[in-house]
Amino acid sequence: MARKVQHSGLSNAKANKKDEFYTQLTDIERELKHYKQQFKGKVVLCNCDDPRVSNFFHFFSYNFEKFGLKKLIATCYKSQDMDLFSENKSEQAIYLEYEGDKNGDNIPNPEEIGIKNLRGDGDFRSKECVELLKEADIVVTNPPFSLFREYVSQIVEHNKKFLIVGNINAITYKEIFKLIKENKSWLGVNMGRGISGFIVPKHYELYGTEARIDENGNRIVATNNCLWLTNLDNSKRHEDIILYKSYSAEEFPTYDNYDAINVNKTKDIPMDYAGVMGVPITFLDKYNPEQFEILGLSASAGYSEEIVGIPFLGEKDARPLLGGKNTYARIFIKNKRL
Repeated sequence: MARKVQHSGLSNAKANKKDEFYTQLTDIERELKHYKQQFKGKVVLCNCDDPRVSNFFHFFSYNFEKFGLKKLIATCYKSQDMDLFSENKSEQAIYLEYEGDKNGDNIPNPEEIGIKNLRGDGDFRSKECVELLKEADIVVTNPPFSLFREYVSQIVEHNKKFLIVGNINAITYKEIFKLIKENKSWLGVNMGRGISGFIVPKHYELYGTEARIDENGNRIVATNNCLWLTNLDNSKRHEDIILYKSYSAEEFPTYDNYDAINVNKTKDIPMDYAGVMGVPITFLDKYNPEQFEILGLSASAGYSEEIVGIPFLGEKDARPLLGGKNTYARIFIKNKRL
């Protein structure tokens, strides 16, 4: 029951365009440690963050030398209030630039950080913010939940490396799935319960059994349905899924409307089946592109050959059917090694 409440909370957030889910420092540290070498000599942009209170800016400024960064840039949408949840009431936005420790104390001091005013409101889509994006090599942030598609499209258009936080359901967006299918983007190391929770403002309901107030008074909700999306390589995505089950028609029935078998759990993928298989979207957390080929995705009532990737054998509802009943969203895959 708690899981349903948590998913409902994020669904309501999307419907109401409540984008104030702020990433905890511990979750940033847990993910970023897997990419350290890829940041050497790079300009990093955090373009959805109030840099004075952002945990992304905090992490990169305090680990600037450790990661060997060239420059750190962070932009703020409107508000200059030091309160993290000031609701963007100020008319002026700013951006900060940090180029490393100058006085030898290994701490990013205010006098070492360049604070500059933006002419506009600091929206990542504005012309001046796009100019900052062009300067960057890697973008790392938690973009607005309601603008995720648009945000990713902009990064891809400008051919940038990125590591961003999103909702698991973003996998089913056709724009995002196309990138994953073409091996232009993939999941990071941590997802689901691997992301411990988000800081939310006072007016947000503390929904779910794992909601809490931490030692600093921050209100935390643990949604358990978020992920890191990236095009930075990591060792996890090159690890094989260990397969141990053998195929049987009883355990792995064929869909009514697709020439593919249903696999309910990633760990149960049969090791000896060479045909098309429908697996849960959480398969992507274990996906190794050297082991499996992604053919497509069936996640809604509408059929699109470009997205689904295999022929539709039904008449109406294009979702995967078993015995006339809908299944959950499924990714269609084949084992490359058979």
